[in-house]
Amino acid sequence: MKFDKICMIGLGYIGLPTAAVLASRKVQIIGVDVNPNTVDIINRGEIHIVEPDLDILVSSTVSEGYLKATTTPVEADAFIMAVPTPFKGDDHAPNLDYIESATRALAKVLKKGNLVILESTSPVGTTEKMAGWLAEERPDLTFPQHAGDESDIRIAHCPERVLPGHVIRELVENDRIIGGMSTKCVEVATELYKIFVKGDCIPTNSRTAEMSKLTENASRDVSIAFANELSILCDKMDIDVWELISLANRHPRVNILQPGCGVGGHCIAVDPWFIVNAFPDDARLMRTAREINDGKPLFVVSKVKEAVKDIKNPKIACLGLAFKPNIDDLRESPALEITKMLSDSADFSILAVEPNIKRLPAVLANRKNIEFVSLSDALKSADVVVILVRHKEFITIDGESLTSVIDTTGIVG
Repeated sequence: MKFDKICMIGLGYIGLPTAAVLASRKVQIIGVDVNPNTVDIINRGEIHIVEPDLDILVSSTVSEGYLKATTTPVEADAFIMAVPTPFKGDDHAPNLDYIESATRALAKVLKKGNLVILESTSPVGTTEKMAGWLAEERPDLTFPQHAGDESDIRIAHCPERVLPGHVIRELVENDRIIGGMSTKCVEVATELYKIFVKGDCIPTNSRTAEMSKLTENASRDVSIAFANELSILCDKMDIDVWELISLANRHPRVNILQPGCGVGGHCIAVDPWFIVNAFPDDARLMRTAREINDGKPLFVVSKVKEAVKDIKNPKIACLGLAFKPNIDDLRESPALEITKMLSDSADFSILAVEPNIKRLPAVLANRKNIEFVSLSDALKSADVVVILVRHKEFITIDGESLTSVIDTTGIVG
């Protein structure tokens, strides 16, 4: 199949880099996003997120005419969907509204022979639901759910598995799982990814592909939970957890991860709940890991409150709001949650430091006891410094010069 034009639906942390990489291969890419401001920024050749080398790629592909953004889907040879899959309510049930809305919107411009790929991390069976929604909107076309290899439309699930801060390189170098709803769907989707993927394209069915992404992140979540639980135990025993892990990892078959203030991002902090929600009585280890990691921010807050209990109207510097080092992504960020919880105490003055954003996020912006400051200003005036993210700007902090420091990252020990 020849892909002259590809429509990328969703221009966020995955969609925009994928669109830019494809456009750099001289393929006409039409990016779709519901946010008009995002569309305007991209059409100026600029970017609205922080990701190394993405600005250069977007600028060049827009100026060359290979990348253009709009707010509605257009006719194309293939459609790639990378929209959010958040929770619905407090019980961690997956919210598929964004996928359904995008699916029904693109159905209007579908034509025979098109390929539709779902990249959004999804509960098992979502790709089949997407096929059903398309069939409802377009009864004039056939879909693989019923017609198999003879369908008019090809559908596949191909989850992303990139690391923020390294997205451009990993989009090209990482292996890709191609989960088609039929053999032909796998073949056609593989042709598309081979345009830019140097890694292996591994064939499977859509359900296995969906579960593969969830499994990868659930596995990492369990490993992080062990490290986070270990850090809490070490605190109670007055043991340096960083030294302990370093020593334990000298065993040839032990590889304990580093603890932190919790787990964030739209993958590890979210995906395991999709499995737990579907199998609440069976996914016991995954549930426990999620509860440990979700509970770590409460432990950090308790440590801060203990540190300032004898200080009247303390100033607390919260260093880092992003969910991981050297990016601006605040999704499910435990650092952001800790800062928010500390600001709930009216007697506390919070000095928030985040070098990768220009202003406080909306969840903090209207709080009177939070000030967005530089690192130097925070270190000068804070009664307690709380290091929440291992940003490169924080690496040289001299812990001995601080009156009181709570380090969740191991920068100062």
